[in-house]
Amino acid sequence: MLKPTLLTMAMLAAIGIQNSAQAQPHSEHHEHASAGPLVIGHRGASGYRPEHTLAGYALAIELGADFIEPDLVLTKDGQMIARHEPMIGGTTDVANHPEFADRKTTRMVDGVAVTDWFASDFTLKEIKTLRAIQTRGRDNSYDGEFEIPTLNEVIALAKQQSAKTGRRIGIYPEIKHSTYHADLKNAEGKPLFGLNFFEDKLLKKLHKEYGNSACAPVFIQSFEVSNLQYLSRKTDIKLVQLIDADDVNADGSVSLVAPYKQPYDFVVKGDQRTFADLLSSDGLDFVKSYADAVGPWKPYLVKTVAVDFDRNGDGKININDRIVEGSTGVVEMAHDKGLLVHTWTFRNDASGYGFADPQQEMTYYFDLGVDGLFTDFADTGVAARDASVHGDGTQAGECCGLEWSHLGRHR
Repeated sequence: MLKPTLLTMAMLAAIGIQNSAQAQPHSEHHEHASAGPLVIGHRGASGYRPEHTLAGYALAIELGADFIEPDLVLTKDGQMIARHEPMIGGTTDVANHPEFADRKTTRMVDGVAVTDWFASDFTLKEIKTLRAIQTRGRDNSYDGEFEIPTLNEVIALAKQQSAKTGRRIGIYPEIKHSTYHADLKNAEGKPLFGLNFFEDKLLKKLHKEYGNSACAPVFIQSFEVSNLQYLSRKTDIKLVQLIDADDVNADGSVSLVAPYKQPYDFVVKGDQRTFADLLSSDGLDFVKSYADAVGPWKPYLVKTVAVDFDRNGDGKININDRIVEGSTGVVEMAHDKGLLVHTWTFRNDASGYGFADPQQEMTYYFDLGVDGLFTDFADTGVAARDASVHGDGTQAGECCGLEWSHLGRHR
């Protein structure tokens, strides 16, 4: 097992002092007893710190997140690291490392040619020389401070913080681009990893750390289907089928354009079903055969319609002005079929379809009945849950013996 570096250990020791001074919004929630549905720290506290860093995960926990989300990709030597994509040019300082200039290359990712630096061209030792940078035009004052963590380090942090806070902090790993990783070739043209190497490696680690149980504080998520079906035959850990789309049309319907139209393994197999098809009645029955939850992009759950006037009076016309028409029925139908619903992504600084106030938006979705939501700002998520009809002291994630074990394929 990979052990945390001295730099990582020193950074973790300093996190408590550092965060208490630097994270103002709702910081009183760091001792908050988890209540109601789940608040999931999307890529950590990515609204406040560079995404997928131990500092960001620790801050999300301090701000009240029940789960932290490490998106996973593989290094050249087969190690699982936390990055949003196999491409690392946008989230690390790799462009500032002249020794890696010749690693920039073009690869096909889910049918799209992408030119960038790819994690699979770097060993873990090389990855550890890089530092994370902030994305989405956010505060970059922490750029260059934090290493790229391994899954081992994320799990160690979650367990450490669980012991420290007395709360059961879960992890919510995503297998990124399973087909892409399975198809990677080495310099000799042979498979670098091969089919389901990624899934088997992840399960081995999770079973060792948490056991093979639906009650483990773990959800495994993927936008692909075949890998989740494979996992469903090998683990009782909860599985989540993610549901993507390209955009939202003016009438509130979702836009389905490649590569966001279908799970990529469907594309490879010639399966014509779209992401939207998986949220139909038949589609949810299909998902339930191998997963415990669906993770739809939020416009699938709430219909909002575009307007051509400044509805909220902020002097501009944008997605915040859309009229909220209410539930599409997906949450209710998924629940009727025994599936949990976790939706994404809620941000204080963007993507508020029909809402100018991010806390109000999240409270609306909690009131609608979602079982969890992903947010870059865990403090706002906790405040929203507290303000919702579910802010009644019910323990988040402590329902394994009551509900989780009776949902999805564990019914």
